[in-house]
Amino acid sequence: MQRMKFVIGGLLIVAAVIYLIVSSAQASAEYFMTVEELENQASSLVGKNLRVSGAVIGDTITYDPETMNLMFTIAHVTGDNSEIESQGGLAVVLHDAVVDPNRARVRVVYNGPMPDLLRDEAQAIMTGHIGEDGIFYADELLLKCPTKYEEAVPGQTDG
Repeated sequence: MQRMKFVIGGLLIVAAVIYLIVSSAQASAEYFMTVEELENQASSLVGKNLRVSGAVIGDTITYDPETMNLMFTIAHVTGDNSEIESQGGLAVVLHDAVVDPNRARVRVVYNGPMPDLLRDEAQAIMTGHIGEDGIFYADELLLKCPTKYEEAVPGQTDG
């Protein structure tokens, strides 16, 4: 009888620990989205942790060095890597997104130092939340400039 109490008590402790792990993982979960998905579901996503990726539209970048307030707009880019490759690679996809006025777009606000890689046609990957005003408030900002990472393929020599 005494042993049964320990087994039941142990099972209750294990169940409580599993519950805490699952509930904390759900609370901090981030949804990875494209700009188009964000635009379509914005009202149901207000306040939720999100990760969004898009192409930076260079002429929308504004930065105030005194307040460290950075604002810019990103355009929709597909999240499907095979689709990116079939369209000619990331540099082409980012360029096409920026020049297409019909692409879904979202305004971004970030507070922090101006990143060196923030420029026209860079890929912005941001973590944050969408406000009721439709603006994406980024807490973290990662930028990828595809031209910076493209390597020249060395020519093959016959020999």
